[in-house]
Amino acid sequence: MIRMSGKDSFKVLEKIFKPKNKSNKIKGYTIKYGNIVENGEIVDEVLVSYFKAPKSYTTEDMCEINSHGGNIIVRKILELCLQNGAELAEPGEFTKRAFLNGRIDLLQAESVIDVIHAKSEREAKTGIKQLEGILSKKIAEIKQNILDVMVNIEVAIDYPEYDVDEVTHQQIMEMLDQVEEKLAKLEKSFDNGKLIKDGIKTAIIGKPNAGKSSLLNAILKEERAIVTEYEGTTRDTIEEFVTIHGIPLKIIDTAGIRQAKDEVEKIGIAKSKEIAKEADLIIAILDSTKEITHEDREILELAKSKNTIIVLNKIDLKSILKSDNMQLQKVTKHIINLSALNGIGLENLYDEICKLFQLNEINLDNETVITNIRHKNLISKAIENVKKTKETIKNEMPLDIVAIFIKEVLEDLGNITGELVSEDIINEIFAKFCLGK
Repeated sequence: MIRMSGKDSFKVLEKIFKPKNKSNKIKGYTIKYGNIVENGEIVDEVLVSYFKAPKSYTTEDMCEINSHGGNIIVRKILELCLQNGAELAEPGEFTKRAFLNGRIDLLQAESVIDVIHAKSEREAKTGIKQLEGILSKKIAEIKQNILDVMVNIEVAIDYPEYDVDEVTHQQIMEMLDQVEEKLAKLEKSFDNGKLIKDGIKTAIIGKPNAGKSSLLNAILKEERAIVTEYEGTTRDTIEEFVTIHGIPLKIIDTAGIRQAKDEVEKIGIAKSKEIAKEADLIIAILDSTKEITHEDREILELAKSKNTIIVLNKIDLKSILKSDNMQLQKVTKHIINLSALNGIGLENLYDEICKLFQLNEINLDNETVITNIRHKNLISKAIENVKKTKETIKNEMPLDIVAIFIKEVLEDLGNITGELVSEDIINEIFAKFCLGK
């Protein structure tokens, strides 16, 4: 599909498109069947969708040429558009125009890319809700709470001679308390939002032949990692995404931790330990057919003070190591039995991940969730400015000083929705989009 937007879109289209219906009248929300032609020769048989300003994605005249596809044909139609007066769009330019023309705010524009890049159903659902404007409404509601009081402050400052109701510091403090509570709730939602968007960085660690690669293959339901009876097969990390209960997990299979036998393995083991330190979740896998070894103790030490699930693998064989072992209990209470080879106990692992991260408590139907770090940072900044405003009131500063700090809060919120955001920030955001969006 080739999309054009702008006041001359239909003029460019007219030069290259010959509809079967000869009517020259263009109606919005209609489709015409015909041919793209060059020098009288048919390039492709197409359907063209028409959208007339202001009822289009960009609020401009817009058309979409639906071709048969394929690189050659699409490139040819694109070349014809450019030869006849069109210009190639920048990344995200269609959505940028929708924002600049006031059809959507910056929050909604950013949610478009979240929907496109979604790695799970929950992330896509969050993006769609923000595209519908649910977060924008929350921000607008908070701004209105501030403005309802701010109007009276401005009148009291600018027209002290008029008989207006005096705005007391108590009234302002009550408003600020409400605003801070609402902002704090949004800020806290980022904990869940980060899980939904970025997923849980999960490191599978264990000594060689404990079953790390077998567990990765069982979770992915494919032979992604090499599994043999020989130790030290995995020398580098293997990374894959998988969705568990609607949340993406970035699973990293690491090199077996032991005394390295060569330089390459030594590098792999050092990398495994570094990944374990940075991970949101550690799955420490132990061979249940053997007693705890020195290597196992080193692995358990890495897992201390982290979100950890201990997996006692190879329960299809005779198990020696049990979940009530005190050395294991000191590390975590999240201990499960599993056979990575046969896939027995995988659901127990998924349930344990849900409990550890309280995934079942994330209710997207009734919650507004922040998933964007830019929004989170601006909300945190707004909270800080609310606190500074409260300090000015406690210090009995005059109203005009209080008003300056309140305006800082409004500015932070305006930067989120795009009302006050700088051109550099706008360009930076839309540069992340792909062409045609």
